[in-house]
Amino acid sequence: MFFALLVPDPGSRRAAARDRLADAIAIVVALLYGSTMMLLGDARRPGAAIPWQLDLAIGVAGAGALLLRRRWPLPLLLVLLPFGMISVTATGPILVALFSAAIRLRPPVLLALGAANVLTGGIYYLLQQQPAFEIWVDYLVRFLVTAAALGWGQFVQAYRRLTTSLREHAARLEAEQQMREEQARLAERARIAREMHDVLAHRMSLISLHAGALEVRAALRPEELSVAAGAIRTSAHEALEELRAVVGAPRGRPEPPQPGLADVDDLVASVRAAGMVVGFDSAVPVDGPPVVLGRTAYRIVQEGLTNARKHGSEPRAAVRMEGGAGQCLRITIDNPISGTDMGSPPGGGLGLVGIGERVALAGGDFRYGWEDGVFRLEAELPWPA
Repeated sequence: MFFALLVPDPGSRRAAARDRLADAIAIVVALLYGSTMMLLGDARRPGAAIPWQLDLAIGVAGAGALLLRRRWPLPLLLVLLPFGMISVTATGPILVALFSAAIRLRPPVLLALGAANVLTGGIYYLLQQQPAFEIWVDYLVRFLVTAAALGWGQFVQAYRRLTTSLREHAARLEAEQQMREEQARLAERARIAREMHDVLAHRMSLISLHAGALEVRAALRPEELSVAAGAIRTSAHEALEELRAVVGAPRGRPEPPQPGLADVDDLVASVRAAGMVVGFDSAVPVDGPPVVLGRTAYRIVQEGLTNARKHGSEPRAAVRMEGGAGQCLRITIDNPISGTDMGSPPGGGLGLVGIGERVALAGGDFRYGWEDGVFRLEAELPWPA
């Protein structure tokens, strides 16, 4: 509570009330010290420099002027210091003004002001006709109280700087934590967006392919119509299930496993079942790569086949995978493309951008291009030994 009074929180509602309380305490302390010095010193003895009533009035006026100590600490102290040569009651307000200045000013200035206050004690002694004590007593008392006021003020200044620094440090930490949380949210949103693109683009292209076949072939036998409708329903159901897995599993249910390299065969089979001719050649060891690497490879093949099905000039593609531990996993996907489609990346290149991000995160290499009517996508992923 005491240190909160010395260092009020600048943003709190109680700061103004604490300032008023501190001003009241400062005035009371100044009056008590000045009155005590007047009773113990030479102010009421015969031959005093000024009548004690005037001495007391100067002290009271100086105490009232302490209301300005926070706004003008140095000018207030410079005005009060000369009164220390004629009024012992004024030494109370002077000490409080010294304390207030010590909170805000630099040590060299404070040393000069403190020395001036001690020297006024000698002048006060010389102005008394019958001083009660030797001059060294006046010097000693003024030196001790001046050193106490300046030392305490410097302590409060250091304490305020420390608390301000801690508040700023805490504010920076809070801001950095918020920034990290925001970055994590953005990264998660980007991950979900990539997964949703991969999942929905693949499944919706299958649905589009089946629906297109129904549209072209007007006369279908009931069993053929049933098979095509079942394929559309299955693709839509699988798209919804995979989308739920990407966005998040319902509470209380375990998250389904993400597809990996072992699921590429099923992926190719589903594309073939949709009417696309896919050549698949894999020379990857049976044990397979790590889980994260396998998942990345699956998404690359999925996106490559989606692009081939949506933008290829023919429903045909070739997928090759090779590599091993300690080397790298190479994935190549070829599909025919017409000359009119060779001016820009398929579909504006958004899917290729997603593949590039995945490969970059895995520390691999990614490239694509057109040559002799064939669009080729190549990816190399590091495979730890």
